[in-house]
Parts: sequence; structure tokens; C-alpha cells
Amino acid sequence: MSVPIQPLADNVVAEQEQAETKTASGLYLPDAAKEKPKTAKVVAVGPAVKAVKVGDRILYRGYSSTDVKMGSTEYLIIKQEDILATVK
Repeated sequence: MSVPIQPLADNVVAEQEQAETKTASGLYLPDAAKEKPKTAKVVAVGPAVKAVKVGDRILYRGYSSTDVKMGSTEYLIIKQEDILATVK
């Protein structure tokens, strides 16, 4: 898969995994409505990134990313320091 964005320094480019939660009353809350860490799949890493690699699923702080839309795909640019963990 070719990614049109090449991150610099300690930045990571990822695609957010969509997760919606259904409330007890049957309403669906989008992931953006929750104040929890979010998950994404890494699609490119900058040269200074040592903790994650392309293909890893990561848990990151929800309000720390920059959203970028290229064509029909939405990407996230996340600093390595805002990545909390990898998900297996």
C-alpha cells in the first residue's frame, strides 16, 4: 500500500480504526464523542521513530493527532510521544 504522506522526525501516519458504541437506549456514539484513548493502524513512520513499525495497531491520545484527508482516505499524524501502547 502506497501512502501519499511521508512523516518527518518522530511522527507516525496512521489510519483510525472506526469503533462506535451503542448506548443502553440504542443510540450509537461515534468514537469522537468519547474521551478515551483511540486505536489506529500505523501506515508510515518517520526516521526517528523507534517504538512502532508499519502495520502495528496503536493506542494513542485522542486529542493529540492531526487529521489529514488525501483523496477518500483519512490519515492521522501522531507524534511518537502521544502513542500510549501497541495493541496485539
